Amino acid sequence: MAETAETKQRPGRGVAVVAAGALTSQGAGAEALWQGALAGRVAIRPVQHLDMRGLSTKLAGEVDVPADPPRGYRRPADHRERALDLALVAAGEALADLPAGLVEPSRFGLVLGTCNAGLLSARAWLERARRGAPPDPRLPLLATPQALAEGVAAAYGLRGPVLAVNTACASGANAIGLGADLVRRGRADAVLAGGTDALSDVVFAGFNALESLSPEPAAPYSGDRQGLSLGEGSGMVLLVATDFAARHGLRPLAEVAGYGLSADGYHVTAPRPDGSGAAEAIRGALRHAGLPPERVGYVNGHGTGTPKNDPAESAAIARALGPSAARTPVSSTKSVVGHLLGAAGAVEAIVTARALDARTAPPTAGYTRPDPDCPLDYVPGHARPIDAGTDAALSNNFAFAGANAALVLTRPGAHTPPEPDWDRVVVTGVSVLGPAGDGAEAAERAVRDGRAPVHHEAGLRLGRADLPEDGIAPYLTRRQRRRMDRLAVLSVVSTAKALADAGLTADERVGVVFGTGTGPMEAMEKFVLPLFDEGPAAADPSVFPNTVYNQAAGQVATHLGLRGPTSTVSAGHATGAATVAYAADLLSAGHADALVCTVTDTLTEQVARAYAATGAASTRVPGAPADGRFTLAEGSVALVLERLSAARARGATVLGEVLGQGMASDASRARLWDPRGRGLELAMRRALDDAGLGPEGVGEVWLSAAGLTAADRAEEAAVARVFDTADPARHAPKTVLGEPMGVGGALCLALALWTGRSGTGGPALVNSSSLGGSHVSLVVAAGDPKEES
Repeated sequence: MAETAETKQRPGRGVAVVAAGALTSQGAGAEALWQGALAGRVAIRPVQHLDMRGLSTKLAGEVDVPADPPRGYRRPADHRERALDLALVAAGEALADLPAGLVEPSRFGLVLGTCNAGLLSARAWLERARRGAPPDPRLPLLATPQALAEGVAAAYGLRGPVLAVNTACASGANAIGLGADLVRRGRADAVLAGGTDALSDVVFAGFNALESLSPEPAAPYSGDRQGLSLGEGSGMVLLVATDFAARHGLRPLAEVAGYGLSADGYHVTAPRPDGSGAAEAIRGALRHAGLPPERVGYVNGHGTGTPKNDPAESAAIARALGPSAARTPVSSTKSVVGHLLGAAGAVEAIVTARALDARTAPPTAGYTRPDPDCPLDYVPGHARPIDAGTDAALSNNFAFAGANAALVLTRPGAHTPPEPDWDRVVVTGVSVLGPAGDGAEAAERAVRDGRAPVHHEAGLRLGRADLPEDGIAPYLTRRQRRRMDRLAVLSVVSTAKALADAGLTADERVGVVFGTGTGPMEAMEKFVLPLFDEGPAAADPSVFPNTVYNQAAGQVATHLGLRGPTSTVSAGHATGAATVAYAADLLSAGHADALVCTVTDTLTEQVARAYAATGAASTRVPGAPADGRFTLAEGSVALVLERLSAARARGATVLGEVLGQGMASDASRARLWDPRGRGLELAMRRALDDAGLGPEGVGEVWLSAAGLTAADRAEEAAVARVFDTADPARHAPKTVLGEPMGVGGALCLALALWTGRSGTGGPALVNSSSLGGSHVSLVVAAGDPKEES
């Protein structure tokens, strides 16, 4: 029987990995992955399904078994999104042995990590646009990270929190860490977490332009290594609380004891050479787990095989583990399957869990001779028994834009992580950039007057954020902006303004959680379109790094000196609220003292075209959900969140407090959102419960409504049910300011704090919903909170 209780679970409970699924070049299944890694069997071979002419390699870890998912999804008849196919297959394996009905669907979540998301769908869209073919509205609905997450959730009926994270090559590990947090905090009873990415000509062209590809199978850490080998695949793990597993007879493979995140703040592609940034992620994971370095008996390394990454990681391990590093075995799974980008962390976590279970360290294939800059024990040749007393292992993943993630896994029952030092979370700085101008006051004035600047272009109502040169110059020079897109420029400026508003100085305890709904479409268009005519020779190495979703977060960290935890969330129109929710949980549990939540989206020709094709932004499409009030907008909002104790210690002015959060998903293959608004209703009720409030305790509701009739009516019905005996004020600022895509939830939160700064209106509920039916609600209170008695 499913567990359905909505009461708060005890925070800090253990999290177990009870199942895993994988599809890699080793074959179908997690067992095939483990056996291949254990044997050091290299599955990096000539690529069969892509044209490799013009590239410096012909090899990759290609999946050569059919990726036939057991569940379908909405798509053009002649197109499949391979990244989604891979994820569906891995998810199906991870869920195969779970008794039907054991987990209530509304308590079952999903966190999917990906680097390139539905790149093949985006490529197909751009290719059709280039030749003037009619747009297929189903292609953009498969292109974003959240589209993949919602596709998996809908296929398996998962109606709890549904989120996508996009920290490039650290995405899979980041997703498992976030999934474990959701279980640990009682926000879900079970979470399917992992990563997926597929090979494409675009990715090959990019890494080829960076001169990163090896002509032979990658040989990580070896003195004769020549670069990395790309791979594809998916890995998914099923996470539940350890007490849940015990009650229902689910055998844990391992436990997620802790994870750590950090920003290098150094370079768009290269790691910090001394390994200090990555070492902080490892230290953070160990702190979170409550383990000393000497308890780590095995490290599954990032191990890409590139000249700069391997020495930097070796230095990071040595820094973080200290004297015990010299005797701790380290091996790279990428030596046998290639670099799976956003799926790497998940696949490698599965191998790490199996290594712990078998007390055996798999080898690093291809390792032939030592490199003085890589002085650790890399398990060359053959697998080796791990010390019999080993009960903890580390899995490292480091990424473009300096995003680092480390997971600590332990043997079941061997270790109990300490109770976190919980704290309340407050907002101390706000910045708003949008069509109405600079600042929350400008946005509030536009809403009050009922008018914001609108450009009418090709039948669309567009709201552009025009940032003048004198608004950029104090933060970025022209030279610094030369290799940056508008997504990064707006993000750096808004983050700098929020930090100044908070009076906060950046350091190692201040990080950035970045959010974007549509991602780096400007860079993607600029990089991909020339490839259609000229192939890999047209690939621009200065543009390619900007095509990953977390590149703006990396630019923010680099230019402003933020070295604390970093992550990137992309949950469609729910991104802003999801970013705040994730950051609040990280802070509450002590991962950092302060985090800047920066959420940015920009308009490009193809973004506007996609919204028009789907009917969201144009009344010219028969049956379109838009009703003529919808304006598609862009902008950037940054909010500084701090632990209350840290804010008090530095004498900060507190603008408000994040009291609670709630998430739910409609998860339906039949429609994009529930017309009755039941998913949003559940998210609101969970947020109120998390805040310890009843409906009568809320003074105002900030609606997600933006002029899409069907979605707005669903929200209206949900709000009416939740507040049937209460009558809070209702605000719909996006019907005036426009829908800034992923920025909307953060914008409404900023306005709630600004308009409620007198502290007399009572707590506010902020709603945010993606067009795919993922919902996030926040409860916030403006003003300086009272101390608990």
